[in-house]
Amino acid sequence: MTNYFSSDFKLGILGGGQLGKMILYETRKWDIQTKVMDGSKEAPCKIACNEFVLGDLLDFDAVYSFGKDVDVLTIEIENVNVDALEKLRDEGVTVYPQPEVLRTIQNKATQKLFYRDNSIPTSEFSRFAYTSEIKESIENGGLRLPFVWKSARFGYDGQGVKIIRNISDLEGLPNVECIAEQLVDFKNELAVIVSRNSKGEAVTYPVVEMEFHPEANQVEYVICPARINEKVAQKAQHVAKQVSNAFEHVGLLAVELFQTQEDEILVNEVAPRPHNSGHYSIEASYTNQFEQHLRCILGLPLGKTASKVAGVMVNLVGSEGHNGNVVYENIEDILSQEGVTPHIYGKKQTRPFRKMGHVTIVNENMGQARLVAQEVKEKIKVISK
Repeated sequence: MTNYFSSDFKLGILGGGQLGKMILYETRKWDIQTKVMDGSKEAPCKIACNEFVLGDLLDFDAVYSFGKDVDVLTIEIENVNVDALEKLRDEGVTVYPQPEVLRTIQNKATQKLFYRDNSIPTSEFSRFAYTSEIKESIENGGLRLPFVWKSARFGYDGQGVKIIRNISDLEGLPNVECIAEQLVDFKNELAVIVSRNSKGEAVTYPVVEMEFHPEANQVEYVICPARINEKVAQKAQHVAKQVSNAFEHVGLLAVELFQTQEDEILVNEVAPRPHNSGHYSIEASYTNQFEQHLRCILGLPLGKTASKVAGVMVNLVGSEGHNGNVVYENIEDILSQEGVTPHIYGKKQTRPFRKMGHVTIVNENMGQARLVAQEVKEKIKVISK
């Protein structure tokens, strides 16, 4: 058994954003040595890791040289150089999630084909080498409006996704590899985090419900437990486990799902890392998602995933019309409310819809937690000086 605690063992993390910062809360708790690489000098992780390296996550040489002296290498963002990860693994570095899992998930087209090949329920889709091919497909009757356009690579937080209701909606989109997905008529958007360790043991977190901002296509609220019946919850967890078993990933897998009007469960997309839909777990769960990620990748026993209390998470994003040095207006007001915990990510500059932090509201009563979350959302404003 490797001694991870107060030892020479070194964990490498690719990506220095807020997810990495919250992983570092846990490595600090356990005194595990960490090395982090990010492309920004202002990365939130910089202050909390043992060693910080400035480097391009998509550059082969930067990722390869970063990973050579770590024992286990993990990620907090999918967009990293997978060729370098494969070479590092060939040379004896443990890499979780595995490079082949990342390669499939990085590309939304190959991700969707993976679901089809593994009989995982997902919406119908067409794959295009270039966005410009879509217009022709519509005109020839191969594709029907409306549909969801998604860039195959580098989409995040509502970027690289657009609902196409008229041909004119295609104007201005990048001419890249993409998919056109059938627009799902859903009741709810749900998510399940599956944690799986190197021994193949897997456990799921409770199903959460996600409420989205209509314009920004970003999650506004994450509600745990989801306000759905037990049968639907069991089906959602079953489908999430099916996805996890197919990937055989090590680490966390956040599975985003649609609950259709007929209560079918369809997989939207996945993320092989800690995820926005699991932030509530820091205050509300027996084992938060960041500690669980460490347990998975280090081959430690998996923690209990049940919630102690109902939790609602509110994302703090930059207000429209504000760019520059950030100010969290009315933060004292929300701190005066019971069960309210803000998390500030450490990004000094705000811009419209940039994720700057989140607030968790816990309460024995879900209805009350949701009401307080609404008040928090209305009170706190992320603005610039």
